[in-house]
Amino acid sequence: MIKAIDAINFAAAISGLIIALMGLFFTLSLSYLNRTLRNFFIILFSLITAYVASDFLSQISLVFLGSGYALLSRIAVFCESLFSSMLMPVLTMFILQCSGERRKRTPVFSSVLTLWLVYVAQLVFTQFTTQIYTITPDNVYRRGPWYFILLIPPAVMTVINCFTLYFRRKNLSRRQCLAFSLYLLIPLICMLIQMFFYGLLMIVIGTTLSALILFLFMLSDHINQELRQREENAAQRASIIVLQMRPHFIYNTLMSIYYLCKQDADQAQKVILDFTNYLRKNFSAIAKEDVIPFSEEIEHTKAYLAVEQVRFQAGLKVRFDTPYTAFRIPPLTLQPIAENAVKHGLNPEREALEIDISTRKTDEWIEIIVEDNGPGFKPADEDNPQIALKNIRERLDLMCKGTLIIESGEEGGTVVTIRLPGQAEDHQSTDSN
Repeated sequence: MIKAIDAINFAAAISGLIIALMGLFFTLSLSYLNRTLRNFFIILFSLITAYVASDFLSQISLVFLGSGYALLSRIAVFCESLFSSMLMPVLTMFILQCSGERRKRTPVFSSVLTLWLVYVAQLVFTQFTTQIYTITPDNVYRRGPWYFILLIPPAVMTVINCFTLYFRRKNLSRRQCLAFSLYLLIPLICMLIQMFFYGLLMIVIGTTLSALILFLFMLSDHINQELRQREENAAQRASIIVLQMRPHFIYNTLMSIYYLCKQDADQAQKVILDFTNYLRKNFSAIAKEDVIPFSEEIEHTKAYLAVEQVRFQAGLKVRFDTPYTAFRIPPLTLQPIAENAVKHGLNPEREALEIDISTRKTDEWIEIIVEDNGPGFKPADEDNPQIALKNIRERLDLMCKGTLIIESGEEGGTVVTIRLPGQAEDHQSTDSN
């Protein structure tokens, strides 16, 4: 009849094997992991799978098969010890990589690798003596008087990894430090429990659980880094767009002001004020890292369109119908859309360009609609969106889960619709026309 402690050990081995295989499966299926992270966890979970499988085989051989299977037990125990020991240098290598060091240039990895080779040599030596441990001819596992010698290299490797983590903690994120600490601490606790309850193989389940926790923490940290990188890239593209204002727009505006100074001084002053307001809003948008009240964005847009209306006179007509403004939006969202409409919609050979900007609130969405009667939207344009529109779409998604829809109008022209979820509502603002 199977003993209770053997049943616990079998359950621990089976659970550990399932966890290790799950970790390996998820690592292989997550294609967006960076190369270093992916390779480490493939190696880690492969080693743990081999380690736990060897442990499970040794338990079956020692508990159920009995005499006649001593050689199988000897091989299984050897493989179990070998695969488990390989986890330490792999961890050292990964800590060094995460902290930005090359393992070939640091004595830490060389020390751990040397200790591992010493352990392997001891393990091989063990097969020719009974002083460390042995599998008796009747298939019984027994520890020898020198068994503690076999524990020295793994213990020293663990200490080195702890110091490696401690002295390089400033080069790691808080989440990485916590993940590595738990990976080292959980098996250590299981080992202490195992010392007080001889025969209880807690280290197996402890190792697999710590590896899974390490994987989840590292995956979470990787996702957060990717999101931060995307946000930084979006912000950088926004800055580039601001800094790359069309030179001919500035030149033409200044020339318009020059001629207006002689023809209509009051109008010239108004254009200077609008142009100054436009520039101020444009450059202040660089420093904005979060959503802003829609009222600020619409002021920016009005300042830009006011300057363009002076330049093109009757060739450009603008209407605003914005009864709802109590929400927030990423900076440089509406103004580039209006600029895009002017840039692609104005044509001296066509009728005057009309741009209608409106807002509305539904049960589900807050919508901003920009319509024009220009040459219209071509579906092919959606495959190669302009930099500004692509940037707007990305920032809407990242900063407020919004969407940007570009389509042709029913009577020609283009309709651009920005949809924001209800949580974009700004409760600190009030509706204004």
